[in-house]
Amino acid sequence: MTGDRYRDRVDAGRRLADALLDEPVDDAVVLGLPRGGVVVATEVARRLGAPLDVVVVRKLGLPTAPEVAMGAIGEGGVRLLDLDLVRRCGVTAEEVAEVERVEQALLDLRLQRFRNGPLPDLQHRTALLVDDGIATGATAAAACEVVRRAGAARVVLAAPVGARRVVAALRGPDVVVCPLQPDPFDAVGRWYGRFDEVTDADVVRLLRAAREHAGVPT
Repeated sequence: MTGDRYRDRVDAGRRLADALLDEPVDDAVVLGLPRGGVVVATEVARRLGAPLDVVVVRKLGLPTAPEVAMGAIGEGGVRLLDLDLVRRCGVTAEEVAEVERVEQALLDLRLQRFRNGPLPDLQHRTALLVDDGIATGATAAAACEVVRRAGAARVVLAAPVGARRVVAALRGPDVVVCPLQPDPFDAVGRWYGRFDEVTDADVVRLLRAAREHAGVPT
């Protein structure tokens, strides 16, 4: 990290792994949140010697301001909705349903591309969820719910950077590891020297390499 920023997601992942060394994560399955979180998670999994996979979630953005999360959905039928925000913004049930329809289609497509099967066995294990940043907390909360339903014994959420008030308000994980919590936050990309777009092909490549290294058929 240079000053108060990471060089890129690889640098962030290595430094996040260092921050996780004091956590009891010997039994962890590292699960990246696509797309950018998978780059960070790759470095974390490599450093910890843990298996790598993904949890696929999608933000539900307000119809008039898609960057603002009114909720999120996740694989396995997880659906979280901020009903108070929906009411205050006057979003109709039909508008919510349309946003969800579009995001569900994208979620299904990514799930097929990235894993095309169930989550790895999380029973009696720690689910270590990794993203490249925590801005609204909506997708992080959905990811926590996904792995809870899958039977994870413990949920650790890790990100290199996050909005301080959002990190403090998170209730889904048992532990949050977030070394950089600036206030004001602005946006995740502001805290990286390079914040290049990560493509689906990049994610597939990283997952394939991790599975081949672990001897898992692809």
